[in-house]
Amino acid sequence: MRAYIDSDVLIWHLRGERKASKLIRKLRDVEKNELWIGAVQRAEVVFFMRPEEEAATELFLSQFKTASVDQTIIDQAGQFYRKWHPSHGIDINDAILAATVFITGGKIYCLNVKHYPFKDIAVQKAW
Repeated sequence: MRAYIDSDVLIWHLRGERKASKLIRKLRDVEKNELWIGAVQRAEVVFFMRPEEEAATELFLSQFKTASVDQTIIDQAGQFYRKWHPSHGIDINDAILAATVFITGGKIYCLNVKHYPFKDIAVQKAW
């Protein structure tokens, strides 16, 4: 199965949070999932890393496959956003990741499951 890791978990790992590291190891080594991130989640990490963090961050991200964003994903994300933003305040980044998982399959692992109120998408609180 594809395990999509949201940017909050990625960032906590990079900050040294052991729970994040443990989750990623468990998903990869014990449950034998494919580790994935969305293109926008990758952008959230690489856009804000400091020069002294580049090598470690790039090494960390190299263990994930990055899902591309195409017209189909953006169109689906737009539908999710228009439906769920007024009632749940989801943002564009979360809508794009949700659409990616909706189209490609898998499960999202994040810290705030309220960001993903979608009924047809598997979401699990990371810890």
